[in-house]
Amino acid sequence: MADTTEKKPNEGAALKVHHLRPAPGAHTPKTRVGRGDGSKGKSAGRGTKGSKARNQIPERFEGGQMPLHMRLPKLRGFNNPFRVEYQAINLDTIEASGLDEITPETLHAKGLAHKGALVKVLGRGELTRKVRVSAHGFSKAAESAITAAGGSVAVLPPPFGHGRPPAKGNAHTNR
Repeated sequence: MADTTEKKPNEGAALKVHHLRPAPGAHTPKTRVGRGDGSKGKSAGRGTKGSKARNQIPERFEGGQMPLHMRLPKLRGFNNPFRVEYQAINLDTIEASGLDEITPETLHAKGLAHKGALVKVLGRGELTRKVRVSAHGFSKAAESAITAAGGSVAVLPPPFGHGRPPAKGNAHTNR
């Protein structure tokens, strides 16, 4: 009995890149405008006359209106609304104060810190006596100098919690 199935050309052969073709109607040739009086000839879909028909103005041109790049302010950098500022108190200031217990409130009473300021103790100077220091931050040098003199260190939590502080400024800050 004879085989009744028809063999198509390239059936069973490997598919090659040069066999690939786009689907019928998927690829239309580019319209060549301005090439004679056929379709899209003469004014090439640009209308009649005027500067927009003549291809001589940049795309950013706004018709004489003050351009966007000149209307916007020149910003250099930005102000971080979540910045946390500490008031620095050095060891020599603590030594000169004569206080045995240092807190932000006692520093404010002595005129050494602003009211409600976050206080950070830094390590400039020497400490010769035992003091108890409570502050919002300590440098490693300050902490080791206080404990070496026999004092104690207590880190106060920031008033805004341990997350990000509330933003400073208003709706127009950093714009």
